[in-house]
Amino acid sequence: MNTDSFASRHIGIREEDLPAMLKTIGVDSLDELIYQTIPQDIRLREDLHLDEPMSEQEFLSHIHELSRLNEVFKSYIGLGYHESITPSVIKRNILENPGWYTAYTPYQAEIAQGRLEALLNFQTMVCDLTGMELANASLLDESTAAAEAMTMLFDVRTRDQKKNGAVKFFVSEEVLPQTLSLLQTRATPLGIELVVGDHREITLSRDFFGVLLQYPGKFGQVFDYSGFVARAKESEIKVAVAADILSLVLLTPPGEFGADVVVGTTQRFGIPLGYGGPHAAYFATRDEFKRNIPGRIIGVTRDTDGARALRMALQTREQHIKRDKATSNICTAQVLLAVMAGAYAVYHGPKGLKYIAEKVHENTRTLANGLEKMGLYQVNTAYFDTLLVKAEAEKVRKFAVKKRVNFHYVDEGTISISLNEATTGKRVQEILSIFSEALGKEISETDKVGKGYAIPKELRRTSDFLTHEVFNSYHSETQLMRYLKRLERKDLALNHSMISLGSCTMKLNAATEMLPLSMPEWGNIHPFVPVEQARGYHKVLEDLSRDLSAITGFAATSLQPNSGAQGEYAGLMTIRAYHESRGETHRNVCIIPASAHGTNPASAVMAGMQVVVTKTDEKGNIDLTDLEEKVLKHSENLAALMVTYPSTHGVFESSIRKITQMIHDHGGQVYMDGANMNAQVGLTNPAIIGADVCHLNLHKTFAIPHGGGGPGVGPICVAEQLVPFLPGNPVIPTGGEKAITAISAAPWGSALACLISYGYIKMLGACGIKKATEIAILNANYIKERLQGKYEVLYTGEMGRAAHEMIIDCRPFKQKDIEVTDIAKRLMDYGFHAPTVSFPVAGTMMIEPTESEGLSELDRFCDAMLSIRAEIEAVQEGVQNVLKNAPHTLEMVTSDDWNFPYTRQQAAYPLTYVRESKFWPSIRRVDEAYGDRNLICTCAPIEAYADTE
Repeated sequence: MNTDSFASRHIGIREEDLPAMLKTIGVDSLDELIYQTIPQDIRLREDLHLDEPMSEQEFLSHIHELSRLNEVFKSYIGLGYHESITPSVIKRNILENPGWYTAYTPYQAEIAQGRLEALLNFQTMVCDLTGMELANASLLDESTAAAEAMTMLFDVRTRDQKKNGAVKFFVSEEVLPQTLSLLQTRATPLGIELVVGDHREITLSRDFFGVLLQYPGKFGQVFDYSGFVARAKESEIKVAVAADILSLVLLTPPGEFGADVVVGTTQRFGIPLGYGGPHAAYFATRDEFKRNIPGRIIGVTRDTDGARALRMALQTREQHIKRDKATSNICTAQVLLAVMAGAYAVYHGPKGLKYIAEKVHENTRTLANGLEKMGLYQVNTAYFDTLLVKAEAEKVRKFAVKKRVNFHYVDEGTISISLNEATTGKRVQEILSIFSEALGKEISETDKVGKGYAIPKELRRTSDFLTHEVFNSYHSETQLMRYLKRLERKDLALNHSMISLGSCTMKLNAATEMLPLSMPEWGNIHPFVPVEQARGYHKVLEDLSRDLSAITGFAATSLQPNSGAQGEYAGLMTIRAYHESRGETHRNVCIIPASAHGTNPASAVMAGMQVVVTKTDEKGNIDLTDLEEKVLKHSENLAALMVTYPSTHGVFESSIRKITQMIHDHGGQVYMDGANMNAQVGLTNPAIIGADVCHLNLHKTFAIPHGGGGPGVGPICVAEQLVPFLPGNPVIPTGGEKAITAISAAPWGSALACLISYGYIKMLGACGIKKATEIAILNANYIKERLQGKYEVLYTGEMGRAAHEMIIDCRPFKQKDIEVTDIAKRLMDYGFHAPTVSFPVAGTMMIEPTESEGLSELDRFCDAMLSIRAEIEAVQEGVQNVLKNAPHTLEMVTSDDWNFPYTRQQAAYPLTYVRESKFWPSIRRVDEAYGDRNLICTCAPIEAYADTE
């Protein structure tokens, strides 16, 4: 065994396993299997042009050397990003812990109670600090959260507002520049008219439906918005506020002065800067908008025994059922970062947060006092952590660079300085010395200003926050460590067993790929530093972009989209811009197969396109006749086709090039959803099949962990004609020559997470990455053959092969009153997370094993599925059965009462291997309907859980 080979560590199948697996499948070689799986006319003719693979040790040395190219200045730039301190207990037990970062989105609530509780803590923290009634479980960043607020308020306009054509949205000129850019991106395709101005001067007429305010303003001024909000409400205009979450410890919460929505980022609650992300945004609103709030909400319900249980509330809404009528995209969470931010609030508690906020504010007042003693004018009359100083910017900049300090230079005579949690008295003195030397001003030792506020009394917070027990119990490291461990033990993640989710590609997130995330040289870089301070990052980002372009066969890549959903949207927006540049603004029809991900039609609608759905045939392929009819019908207005390849049904459709040519012949562009790219890399690519743009899920194919439902990165790779339209940023120029406005807040999106995919590609190299794809296809077909005869596989290619995933039909079991959900819950008793349930076909399971799994794990999963099949056969009408009662908890199995017609052993230990490492679901089956009828989405007092029916 070559111990220098990362591929041998990442790929689970050993060479000695291949003969038996190939025999089971019925082929003589891996090459023969690939030949039978992928049409020959789309096969790559040569290997990818990637660097030679590195060993793990070589990569760690390499990434350390690159980190030295980054210059970690003390950054006081602000603009929504601040240096923060990640408590070591959170860093070690969450960020660096595969028990947290390898988990999947908590759709299977019974084996995700720990993560759900951590997210409920996050929601409670947000509600308490903002003064709102309801919060979701995170969004991508502050700017996208603000855009979601705008679109939600647009969607909930009153009947009169819609009748009177209220399409104007007022944006305060105090809003962050990256937020304004993103609002422009989102507003245009939806027909929203942005009006930017001074909230003190604007006259709000009836043709406005909403407003967005920044609190404090972008350069630190704290405004009293109460009168403005009251006037808006008189005209039935709804108010969104983008608020700095740490400032809300000291400032009056927006909910108390009438806000309808409050958004922001929780980055300064212990999350590294990471050159822009990933960070968890928050979104809070009023209870009346619970059916309209974007993203995911964690709610309280009960299980079969009536015990308190948590789950994703209202989770079947949005694109899961609305599809082309969705107004937002649910796949936009940053769960791992939200968990960290919530844990930060748990660890510090209300008193700790107040100490931190007051320390930041006191240091800011001390700095203001020192600058004023020098004779410098400080503009802000009320502030929390940011000063606006009148001084010669270029003179200050030269001395600041020498001291390795960054400020924000607003113009040639104005400098903005934002302090943070890491700012000490010594740092304050350093800032003063820079101004003294640069401007020739005398400086004396500045005494701390002591207690007091640069915030008017009427704007100071008086209400309590974080009063729940969870925020007042775990303030020592021992206590928090044990609390986090208790939560972790309730969650099934990849460190316990395979998660064979079709379409989600839950592969290994190798430790060596993850280690750089903890390095300060990567974590402490502000996204708006001068690019020469981030040369290490740019080497990584440029190489990663080049490699992804090579893998997809395209001309260029943008890494800005910070989720797969954002990638879909970004790809469609570049297509939109391309058509507009050719004077074809009328092209707005997007054709989408019925089998497509629900995110596809949601993204198309957000991009201002009209969705036209095409049928699939009995084999699960795109119905060519129906497609041709619709292409001809919409030829003049055809903008794009959205296609997933291999298909969502797990098949390489042989007619794909005919399909893409048909679109091109009628003036459209082809967008390929990269969700199933794990079956393409090194064997074929989107360019060969005829696509013009694709997004890639780096959190799927390229090994970024799901983190319980985020972080994600969804870069887009584009053909030559779309390169000019790649997204830009208003602070740091990026993107194409005719760049569309921002897709996410940071210039390069979640740059920190890109280190993971960079490592994945560098350590695998061309041969390793191709082998990974081949083994993913091998593993899927091995499972298919092992389950043959007991479960019907719905769709296969022309030679009877699956791609990297397959759909098994569970609908025949309804004759025994067994639903696919029963099988999913029973798998928990066997120690497995269920495959994807009822997507894309109701009553089915979509299985994707990935290349990381070894033969023994594949066999355990197959043994479990076959055992469950035998249990289904044994079901007797009218008799309680083991599937309907699944999952079985430890409390249930050890109870003195056992009134079931099967044994405790059959319930808890159905196969021998389960005894080796039993994972116990912490609750019985959840009652979804009860939770939706009695919606509780915060850590409410116990009285709130009383039966209200």
